[in-house]
Amino acid sequence: MDHIVTVQDAVTAFADFMEPTAAELDAIEREMPVILADVDLLDAQIITLDRTPTELDARRIRRARRRALAARVALVNRTAGASLPGGAA
Repeated sequence: MDHIVTVQDAVTAFADFMEPTAAELDAIEREMPVILADVDLLDAQIITLDRTPTELDARRIRRARRRALAARVALVNRTAGASLPGGAA
């Protein structure tokens, strides 16, 4: 009979190293508007999976897609502006 052994010691041995760093948390915070906009877009798309989309559904998806694209553009503009030395192109 094979014994089932817990792997908790192996998993928790590196628990301190598995926590996100401050830089990673800052990156997540900067990307949060994009993440939330993508979630809204997915929600709008999921609603239409089991039925024929109505005009209201189509408008909801278009608005969510525009918000997601606008959030991505804003993120790219912020990161591009932050990476230029002196703030000039």
